[in-house]
Amino acid sequence: MLTTQMRIAEKGKKKKLPIGIDLFEKIRSEDFYYVDKTGLLNELLRDWGEVNLFTRPRRFGKTLTMSMLESFFSVNGDKSIFNGLEILKETTLCEEYMGKYPVIFISLKGVNALAYETAFQLAVQVLNGAAEKVQFLLESEQLSAHDKAGFQKLLDDKMDEAFFCSGLKKLSELLEKHYGTKVILLIDEYDVPLAKAYENGYYDQMCSLIRNLFEQALKTNSSLKFAVMTGCMRVSKESIFTGLNNLRILSVADVEFEEYFGFTDEEVRELLEYYECTQSYDDVKKWYDGYQFGNTEVYCPWDVICHCSKLRVDKKAQPQNYWINTSSNDAVKRFIEESGNATTKREIECLVAGEMITKEIHQELTYRDMYQSIDHIWSLLFMTGYLTQRGKGEGRQMKLAIPNLEIRDIFMVQIMDFFKENVRKDGEMLGRFCDALQTGDAEGVEKVFTGYLRKTIGIRDTFVRDDLKENFYHGILLGILGVKDTWGIFSNREMGEGYSDILVEPDTGELGIILEVKYARDGNLDDACKKALKQIQHTRYQDDLLDDGVEDILKYGIACYKKRCKVAVERV
Repeated sequence: MLTTQMRIAEKGKKKKLPIGIDLFEKIRSEDFYYVDKTGLLNELLRDWGEVNLFTRPRRFGKTLTMSMLESFFSVNGDKSIFNGLEILKETTLCEEYMGKYPVIFISLKGVNALAYETAFQLAVQVLNGAAEKVQFLLESEQLSAHDKAGFQKLLDDKMDEAFFCSGLKKLSELLEKHYGTKVILLIDEYDVPLAKAYENGYYDQMCSLIRNLFEQALKTNSSLKFAVMTGCMRVSKESIFTGLNNLRILSVADVEFEEYFGFTDEEVRELLEYYECTQSYDDVKKWYDGYQFGNTEVYCPWDVICHCSKLRVDKKAQPQNYWINTSSNDAVKRFIEESGNATTKREIECLVAGEMITKEIHQELTYRDMYQSIDHIWSLLFMTGYLTQRGKGEGRQMKLAIPNLEIRDIFMVQIMDFFKENVRKDGEMLGRFCDALQTGDAEGVEKVFTGYLRKTIGIRDTFVRDDLKENFYHGILLGILGVKDTWGIFSNREMGEGYSDILVEPDTGELGIILEVKYARDGNLDDACKKALKQIQHTRYQDDLLDDGVEDILKYGIACYKKRCKVAVERV
């Protein structure tokens, strides 16, 4: 039998998992696991546009792909890191392109500030950083004194907006003079400055800055071989790409490059087999698969790698939501807030139940347009990965669905948060519920709780197990009771011989309330109520309260089915 030390040593022989690492050279040179996506190079170079824009949701490997492109093309790159990878089979293509070009690689991911002035300084620092990588140009025999003076300005963090906007073009020209060949430009997360500017109220200023930067770098730049850009959103041409006729957009709906962002099923199987975690394949598939890019189904690579790391330590580790804390999830929040509209509410319920909704999708929007209508929010959810297509669309009409259990969990969190906000706003309804609960008025509790169920977004029977359905109703009750700040509310507290669903101790200190929730899978609410009360009696939940001197105890059996409920009460 393997000892703990032996198991650790055995694990140590495996490649490291690249959690949060998006530098291709580091992954390849420091023995991290790499899913080979170099086939993208073959497809790109056999049919490239002058400016190529890839739009994909966050956490789908965009930055790592750009880093791989930099390593492949750069005259200063280490070509040995491509040994054993798919692209080296394309010998003619490698001879023509590999290590043959100066590369400018910038990321706009960090241009995120509350005010335009700070954002501009962050953008200047990005340009400074690109120049600092090639400071050898100051010693170049191919550059004149005037050229070197211009380059020196690119290192100055006090540059004005006009010079900044010409910066990438100027750097391209200097690199072409030095190397005698045109430049490849890589711009990662091009839309982040626009998103942050919209959120913080300086959108027009940032739009003008980025538009002028791109016009000079991408449209009037004779030193440009070609450019590759990435982002989440396909921002309207009229917004920042005015007059850019050489732009080739490759979105999640396109079949080109469909398998190069995200992991395919075969790649996930290989990864799990390599780390001896194949027993968790079904869970990984349910939680992290389900995105359709073009005609290919893919997993979110961030989630797969994070969960595989957990499984290496604990083979029984349960799937987690790794996506939820990597963004504000504002798109889902705004969507849920539209549920006051009866049609939208019903559509959200269909999505949460695992069903599809057909909608017209507009992939080109400005940030100002994105939340202007519910139709645009549908498009936003699709482009950012909260919804995915199913099957083949017809024109702009697409069948949309929630990709997997992880994204469904994000929807459920936002649904519950929205419900809690509404509970706080309706003090009269909350008061009636709590008064009925304290007085043992089962009919009153039932009436008000049914009202809550009808107002909130519900769940249907087709998507989840019964215990998870009970969790939903459990959450609704906690959402209501949690507003009572002075009450003691305990969820799944150990009591007697088991765990109570919810224990409530009102601020009088003289009353204890035990709530047990059951899901009536066959619709028989009366029977489910009896089972709930029987469980309270069997597990003797009331004993702890009696030991604490609380002699007035109410036991509630609450049965739920869709948007109906039945409440029964017994007093100890």
